[in-house]
Amino acid sequence: MSSRRSTPIPPSIPRALLAWYRRHRRPLPWRRDRDPYHVWVAEVLLQQTRVEQARPYFERFVAKFPTVGALARANPSEVLKAWQGAGYYARARHLHRAAERLVAERAGRLPDTVGELEALPGVGPYIARAVASLAFGRRVVALEANGLRVAARWTREEGPIGSATVRARLLAALEEVLPPDEPGAFNEALMELGETVCLPRRPRCDVCPVARACRARRELSNPGELPRRARRPPRPLLRVAVVALERKGRWLVQRRPPEGLLGGLWEFPGGKIGRRESPEAAARRELGEETGLTAGPLEEVGRVRHGYSHFEVDLSVFRGSAAVRVARAPPGERRWVRLDELERLPIPKATEKVLRLLTTAPSRRASRGSGSRRGRTSPSTPEGAERPGPRSRARGTAS
Repeated sequence: MSSRRSTPIPPSIPRALLAWYRRHRRPLPWRRDRDPYHVWVAEVLLQQTRVEQARPYFERFVAKFPTVGALARANPSEVLKAWQGAGYYARARHLHRAAERLVAERAGRLPDTVGELEALPGVGPYIARAVASLAFGRRVVALEANGLRVAARWTREEGPIGSATVRARLLAALEEVLPPDEPGAFNEALMELGETVCLPRRPRCDVCPVARACRARRELSNPGELPRRARRPPRPLLRVAVVALERKGRWLVQRRPPEGLLGGLWEFPGGKIGRRESPEAAARRELGEETGLTAGPLEEVGRVRHGYSHFEVDLSVFRGSAAVRVARAPPGERRWVRLDELERLPIPKATEKVLRLLTTAPSRRASRGSGSRRGRTSPSTPEGAERPGPRSRARGTAS
């Protein structure tokens, strides 16, 4: 059953919620001040990353780029390296472009209105409202997944949460009770409640400060059944072959196009395995198509599993040597690098796993630069990787 109108939120809820928040708010690094730049970076990170995961990335990023000006002056590759591991790298590219615009047009100062913030690269309605309310005290509701879930339970909204109509109803209900003098604190408290108490599957109603006023708590045997969501289809699995090609102690890597998935990051050559293609045949074909090179014997080192938001990849990792004399690589897009040099470049999470596999797996052939090295400890299987054979059931982490 879907209600046509959301029940009004009782006026007692904001007061109780803010009182709870003042006592229980977590000491997160972006809450130390209301610096608009810090709020902005944090909200961009939190858009696709859980709070505890985001904390070290935030601290590393603002230590490297402490101001909008410092971020604007940085090389795009530096920005991607500082963001490495946080995933969804378009966020970092948009931050950099927006910083450049802010320096060029506003002397590095962020605007304080929703409309002006939304005009910046990568800033959508939620981030604009969050920065406007948290940093500048604008009376707007910043509605994200946690706030939607909490409001749906408060009002017993049974419509599908993905519906624009349902979201508009919940936004209107929250706007009615938004405190005029503490809009930022209310938005943070709403998110804090959703992240720590009003959890997606098992809400902790016994410790909720507003449980008595919540319709889902009062009227449903399982408040966790709200909000309604469409079932997600399973993520497709892509089989990929990757070639770590070595020559004179250096490894061939190439940079992805600046836009799109993992744009601007460095990785080993490789690509999808065809339906009737063996992993080694795909590795050789992709190497030739992408670089024009051929390789001598290829050794399959192992496999790596990695998950993205909408698909997963199972990478067969090969190690080999160039069989032809290699001409100078095109500057900027392809390089022969030592492993320590590669570790200083921005690389995807999956390539980090491939590197761990390459540096721990024993070599079964005596080619220079890819076998056992002096001082290496006994090999171990890195997290997220597996030896050739039956596939592991463990799923990779999202990039």
